[in-house]
Amino acid sequence: MEKPKAVLFDAYGTLFDVYSVALAAEQLFPGHGQALAILWRDKQIEYTRLVTTSNGGTHYQPFWQLTRAALVYAIKRLMPHSAPADLDAQVESLMNQYRSLSAFPENREVLQQLKARGVGTGILSNGDPAMLQLAVKSAALEGLLDHVISVDGIRKYKTAPEAYALGEQATSLKARQILFVSCNAWDALAATWYGYQTLWINRYQLPFEELGTQPSHVGIDLRAVLKYV
Repeated sequence: MEKPKAVLFDAYGTLFDVYSVALAAEQLFPGHGQALAILWRDKQIEYTRLVTTSNGGTHYQPFWQLTRAALVYAIKRLMPHSAPADLDAQVESLMNQYRSLSAFPENREVLQQLKARGVGTGILSNGDPAMLQLAVKSAALEGLLDHVISVDGIRKYKTAPEAYALGEQATSLKARQILFVSCNAWDALAATWYGYQTLWINRYQLPFEELGTQPSHVGIDLRAVLKYV
């Protein structure tokens, strides 16, 4: 494997902690915060796949809208007897939290070292441009990313091959020259199938997908990136 000339990071779950909303959710729904955060995330990803694969993508909605729809579903499923009059306020409160998700603590150090080594950096994400811009600003990562790539322009979410192709187009590199980094096993797998060198960040000590393909590398946090560039 040649040394990668650029590193592209997934955003949600990899640079930004999608489960950091659990604390705010717990304050609104005591005893259900963690479960809500997990179900919210699972439904969010399910919706991206649904709108990408159904009817040629005619049901596409931006990631922000899918995120809100997934939250409404999660609340209704876990708290079916909560007052409908409270729902809008609860949803808006948690969506505000999602705008500025907690960033993992090693992000800035890793990106700074990549820049110092002359390695291209970027995000390749399902997030729509406004979401990503705010998340990057909130995490103080401005100036450390050469590319912030959203799938919104093609109206297809990962794991569609067209989504991963955006990384090649933005960097003018071949997939094999790029290290794609994700904390999401499904994302790391699909990127491997596409042709990227891949690094799966297994923060939660989970098994990898059982579909006959392994990522190029595995690490426990983003500092593992620095071993391969």
